[in-house]
Amino acid sequence: MDIATMQETVNIIGDRIEARQFTQHVVVNVAKLVNMQTDSVLYSSVRACDIVNIDGMGVVWGARLLGHAVPERVAGVDLFDRLLQMAAARELPVFLLGATDEVVARTAAVVTLRHPELRIAGYHHGYFWDDEEGMVETIRKSGAKLLFVAITSPKKESFINRWQDRLGVDFVMGVGGTFDVVAGKVRRAPQWMQRHGLEWAYRVIQEPRRMWKRYFVTNNRFAVMLLRARLASAFKRMAGEH
Repeated sequence: MDIATMQETVNIIGDRIEARQFTQHVVVNVAKLVNMQTDSVLYSSVRACDIVNIDGMGVVWGARLLGHAVPERVAGVDLFDRLLQMAAARELPVFLLGATDEVVARTAAVVTLRHPELRIAGYHHGYFWDDEEGMVETIRKSGAKLLFVAITSPKKESFINRWQDRLGVDFVMGVGGTFDVVAGKVRRAPQWMQRHGLEWAYRVIQEPRRMWKRYFVTNNRFAVMLLRARLASAFKRMAGEH
């Protein structure tokens, strides 16, 4: 994972786009780290990315506990907005891919209001699996330089990996449920919950049936992973002292 602030991340991405250096970006949270342990496709897809930011206070705290100086979390939904701001300023066209017809159309409308100078090369819902190649061709012909993919993992990582050479973009980022937040379909947790790593609890409150098991299982597995890593570090240190 890359230890970088939000501003550093935006600067790095901007420099790579300017240099026409293809960049595949991903953010990781507790759930994704846990699922990577058993999902080899997801694991390979994340490892193949050029920039891996930490989105999730649980991962930030875990990394700090293991001695890594992580300055802050880089939340995917916030980075999305910052990159749109940069794209608008530099006149770089963007393509929005994923979610439902209604949500992606609403997202396009909202971000256009927020960033009037933004050039949206196109947008499309995420249910195109009967003609992936056609979708790739649509994106390539649009002239977009930045592509944001709001599809669930590991589908989005696999799609990006499979077609990156033919997409015609300089930057691609998986944004998960960001379109749902921007479109107003899902409310984001209050700032104090975000700061204290409780966004997962807010999601459970909003969608208890769908989310409680997912977070209960992944949070517990992450705690075990963290404990093992902490113990391994302690044993290594003790062995070194002897």
